[in-house]
Amino acid sequence: MSTEVISLNHVWVKYNQTPVLEDIDFTVYEGDFVGLIGPNGGGKTTLLKLILGLISPYQGNVRIMGKRVGFGRQYIGYVPQVLEFDREFPIRVADVVRMGRLGKRRLLHRYNAKDEAIVNHSLEKVGIVELRNRPIGQLSGGQRQRVYIARALASEPRILLLDEPTASVDYKIKSSIYELLKEINQYITILMISHDIGEVSTYVKTIGSLNRRLLYHGENQLTSDIIERTYQCPIDLIANKVPHQILPQHSCSLYSND
Repeated sequence: MSTEVISLNHVWVKYNQTPVLEDIDFTVYEGDFVGLIGPNGGGKTTLLKLILGLISPYQGNVRIMGKRVGFGRQYIGYVPQVLEFDREFPIRVADVVRMGRLGKRRLLHRYNAKDEAIVNHSLEKVGIVELRNRPIGQLSGGQRQRVYIARALASEPRILLLDEPTASVDYKIKSSIYELLKEINQYITILMISHDIGEVSTYVKTIGSLNRRLLYHGENQLTSDIIERTYQCPIDLIANKVPHQILPQHSCSLYSND
């Protein structure tokens, strides 16, 4: 039987007494590649913060690798949304990836040969080891995203969490990022949130939708009923289960930035 690596049991989260996540039951098993979709403000980023221990549930329990979040989050690598930054800031690719080793060292201890070997190995895994000495401000959006994935891998995680990993790149780069994640999933469990419904359903093993309440059955299937219940508007589906038309009289969004 597969090992449970993330487990949420009847979890509620409130902001200022307003429910953001409602009665979430969610289990991710070792080796899975889970994609979660949902509208703006639906609680997807809140869910990741909960798993990372950045916020606490109002009610319910969260376990990572069978442990409470405070102990279990050491097994997690996190890739946040790509944000704009000062491109003139003098930091190299290797320096950014090396940050992934901070949690593996004792306070004030210098990086050692093992750290450097892991940094190089992480860059090799994402296919950009030749860029290790390049200033990160000189990289393309797709290259920077690979740097951030390498930084997460440098922490030697058992689980990889990604928040909109392709939000700032074009279609061709999106496909290469998803292919990279598919390779990484051979040895790391992945939980990813995204608004790219078509891409997600193509690459992930299981998929769910979240709009305060979670619709997830451990399957790789998006039905019109699930999408309409999540986005609360009618959606036409094409053959490969990708929503391609939102009726104009309804105000709803497939894009997520909660």
